[in-house]
Amino acid sequence: MAIKKYKPTTNGRRGMSTLTNDEITTSTPEKSLLVYKNKTGGRNNQGKMTVRHIGGGAKRKYRLIDYKRNKTGITGKVATIEYDPNRNANIALINYRDGEKRYIIAPKDLTVGMIIEAGENVDIKVGNALPIANIPVGTVIHCIEVQPGKGAALCRAAGTSAQILGREDKYVLIRLQSGETRKVLGTCMATVGVVGNEDYELIDWGKAGRTRHLGVRPTNRGSVMNPNDHPHGGGEGRTPVGRKSPMTPWGKKAMGVKTRSSKNKSNKLIVSRKKK
Repeated sequence: MAIKKYKPTTNGRRGMSTLTNDEITTSTPEKSLLVYKNKTGGRNNQGKMTVRHIGGGAKRKYRLIDYKRNKTGITGKVATIEYDPNRNANIALINYRDGEKRYIIAPKDLTVGMIIEAGENVDIKVGNALPIANIPVGTVIHCIEVQPGKGAALCRAAGTSAQILGREDKYVLIRLQSGETRKVLGTCMATVGVVGNEDYELIDWGKAGRTRHLGVRPTNRGSVMNPNDHPHGGGEGRTPVGRKSPMTPWGKKAMGVKTRSSKNKSNKLIVSRKKK
């Protein structure tokens, strides 16, 4: 999918770019797979703001995605490739032979009319899903389960993928794009191929209004706040941070601190950490 650049006819257009959406075949989603999506504004069930910079945005409905790929032994035909407002990857509508319809994350090179399948011994081709233990070493995969039957948790965003490096007892070694190498149970499902729409990261939004449409509210710098609002605030004119390292609004270090819990159960499955 190519990037379309606009002429600088206005200040907002200057530098703006968008996707051409050549792969998308329809703008009408499947009604049976739509559910209402309530907005939170970043607030919890007590009305307290727990996540900042969330609010507004265009109305949207959630598309039910088949992350488990548990419809085994039945082939499906790709009916459409669609835009999904809830994610940066495109989605594909699959019409199965028994009449059921499901959405999946659309991998690169998946086109309308292709036949896909899920099962233990299906062909190694784009869009097919099978247990990771049955996929040959060196294959590129996405939508990887971490716990069998729970649904895909890794490599779901546009342009992401992982590579199978080898096998070790009941585990399979995979390398993620971050450089992290980890073990995954061989019974976990994964889909062959790379998630499509990889040019998404090249988009230049161009103006603040386009991010407001996505539901992102403005962010204030700490250095322009008062001292009682942020550790970086206060002082006459532009002043340095005034601390040994940048801080969060709550006084904790913002950079160079490991946030992963040392008690996390999956620590033993990580063979090597991601690249710095």
